[in-house]
Parts: sequence; C-alpha cells; structure tokens
Amino acid sequence: MHNYLYTKKKKREREREKKLICFFFFYYHSFCIEIFLEVKHAMNEINAAQRERQAAVERGETEKILVVKQAEADSESKYLSGCGIARQRKAIVEGLRDSVLEFAEDVDGASPKDVMDLVLVTQYFDTLKDLGISANNNTVFIPGASSNINNDDISNKFALGMMQGKAANC
Repeated sequence: MHNYLYTKKKKREREREKKLICFFFFYYHSFCIEIFLEVKHAMNEINAAQRERQAAVERGETEKILVVKQAEADSESKYLSGCGIARQRKAIVEGLRDSVLEFAEDVDGASPKDVMDLVLVTQYFDTLKDLGISANNNTVFIPGASSNINNDDISNKFALGMMQGKAANC
C-alpha cells in the first residue's frame, strides 16, 4: 500500500509539474512575444525619429542653399544694376561735355560755366514740373543756405519753405 500511495503521489506531482510547465511555457512564451513586440515597436520609433531628424537636417540645408543662392542672385543683380547706372551716368556726362563744348563754340561769348548754369536751371525746372504732375507729393523746398549756417537760420528757411508749399497748394 505504501508503494501504491507513493506512486500515486508521484503521479500527482508529475501532473502538477506538467501543468506548471505548460503554464510557465505559455506565460513565458506570451511574455517573450509581448516583450519582442514592444522592443520591435521601440526600435521602429527610434529608426523613424532618426530618419525624421535626418530629413529635417536635409530640409534645413536645402533652405540654406536656396537663401544663399537667392542672396547671390540679388547681389549680382544689384552689381549689374550699379554697372548699368555707372555707364548711364558716364554717357550723360560725356553727352553733357560734348553739348557744353558745342554750345560754347557756337555762341559767341558763352563760357562753359554759363552753359552749365543754363543746364542746372533747366534741370531745376524739369524737376519742379515732375513734382507738380503728381498730386500726392509732399515736398518741401528749402531756399539755398549760405556758408554761415546756424540752427535759427535753418529753422526759418524750413518754415518759409513750408509756408510757400502750403500757399502753392491753396
């Protein structure tokens, strides 16, 4: 009888062990799969964050290149515009010089200074005409100053120019 009880006890223990082993295996297997999925998800997030960071760096570099190229183009445009203005002024001066010399030769008693004074007066009147064409101009003419300038003199001339401008706009 003792042997029978012993074998029955052993059999129950073995069944309990089998159940525990099955439970443990199931639990361990489920736990491992769950951990594996969590690790896989975390690694995917890390990789995605690295790709996003690299993409942001690339976008920043692209924007930087675009800004630099735009600045270079703007600089080149301004340089070429300045060259054009310089050539234009040179042509104006050469034309003016030729005109002054021609006028001084054609008109007896006219000096180059007289011709330049005439040109300046003509430019002054052309400027007045151009300013008078637009109704939205807010221009103040201040009479010319002498070499002895003080603040009161400038204030008086400014006030005089304002009054003349208001009188002209009646």
